[in-house]
Amino acid sequence: MSPKKMTQLSLLTAAALILYLVELQFPAPIPVPGIKLGLANIITVVAVERFRVRETALLVAVRVILGAFFAGSVSTFLFSAGGAVCCLCGMSALKRFLSAGRTSGSRSGYKNLVLYSVTGAVFHNIGQISAAVLVMRNPGVLAYLPVLMVTGCVAGLFTGVCAGEVEKRLPYV
Repeated sequence: MSPKKMTQLSLLTAAALILYLVELQFPAPIPVPGIKLGLANIITVVAVERFRVRETALLVAVRVILGAFFAGSVSTFLFSAGGAVCCLCGMSALKRFLSAGRTSGSRSGYKNLVLYSVTGAVFHNIGQISAAVLVMRNPGVLAYLPVLMVTGCVAGLFTGVCAGEVEKRLPYV
């Protein structure tokens, strides 16, 4: 990996971690476990657009590990990791599908970033609930899934619009 790309990934990782830590300071908007905006995913969506899957996975892994370290919770790591892996897989598969007809090096449209984000939010919730079922050994937590899906789509729409705005303002190298 070139030093320039490593620097870009490092700066985006730091930005994602800052957004994650800022979001931790606000109370949950709805008193249902797992519901949040997912501001750090703004950076993940931008990274999915700009980098290869392996590079984006590195960014997400560092953010999840450091985020769990700063949040001080092993359960935070387990739920975040489960959600992040599913989220990245879903967004990457969608990008591959949507870019099949695109020429190499061209940028996705604004709408694609929003679509990546909503898809990522849905897959993140699936991963998070799957981790909860495994950790708690209680399939009853699946009852949260419909609520998480609806709120995840709304949050994904918001973070996708924000990612589009960030993408417009970052130089493309």
